[in-house]
Amino acid sequence: MGSRSDLTDAQWERLEPYLPVSNGRCGRWRDHHQVVNGVLDRIRTGVQWRDLPERYGPWKTVHERHRRWSADGTWEMLLRRVQAGADAAGEVDWDVSVDSTSVRAHHHAAGTRHAPPPALKGGSARGGQSRSDPGGTDRPAGGGGAGGEALGRSRGGFTSKIHLSADGRCRVLSLVITPGQCADCTRFEAVLEGIRVPRLGCGRPRTKPDSVSADKGYSNRRTRRYLRRRGIRHVIPEKRDQAAGRARRGRAGGRPAGFDKHRYKKRNTVERAINKLKTFRAVATRFDKRGYVYLGTVTAAALVIWLRS
Repeated sequence: MGSRSDLTDAQWERLEPYLPVSNGRCGRWRDHHQVVNGVLDRIRTGVQWRDLPERYGPWKTVHERHRRWSADGTWEMLLRRVQAGADAAGEVDWDVSVDSTSVRAHHHAAGTRHAPPPALKGGSARGGQSRSDPGGTDRPAGGGGAGGEALGRSRGGFTSKIHLSADGRCRVLSLVITPGQCADCTRFEAVLEGIRVPRLGCGRPRTKPDSVSADKGYSNRRTRRYLRRRGIRHVIPEKRDQAAGRARRGRAGGRPAGFDKHRYKKRNTVERAINKLKTFRAVATRFDKRGYVYLGTVTAAALVIWLRS
């Protein structure tokens, strides 16, 4: 009997062509279908790895597959390939919204080593193993205590923060993970530059949305200057103190920023995207010690949302 988190046959047909294949030199991957469903079941329920149901095979195999694919960017690659297919079919709404959400870290997420992990032998695509090499074991740089693993202190306590952009259909386009006390506006550029939807066939990836909306937390000169430089229309309400300061300077203060209240009403799409992500227990509460593994967890959850949409 399957789990609610298992991929349907139609979803698996969309994902299977992009999965890593054995290169014939480092052994064979265990059945991808079984292991991927095991990873998704753990992300949905948040259970400890050793408590995974036996139908998914050895829990160590499932955990190691997730760790490796988080390390070398395979989850990110799969997400972008699925986004590319949706964009080619005209199913992506490029009126993008940006926001962030704090995630409480479980005490299991604490206790990472302060020094970066030692580099081991094996191919590497992004500090991890090659996507076609099941034997790679390198890990991306990390360490440095909680801050180096995107863990920090905020009003919510021991937290991480997920910064993301979402299309007009409440699906994640890009992700950035930081410590919980990190201000939203400091990661705005990184979030937008993380949007890279490949073109099917040939051509450069699409990186420029039609428009961007965000709340007052992103209202500052640097953000508006960045958007104007890239030629991106935007809707960001001006803070009251900023408007008062501009008025005090008179003509030297410049014109008020344009604001389309009807377009701003669509900003709830990013909040709904966050709600969809947090239906996954391992996203809503962080259990992963390493920052790159938690980023892989959130990326895999975003991938499932795209496959189900």
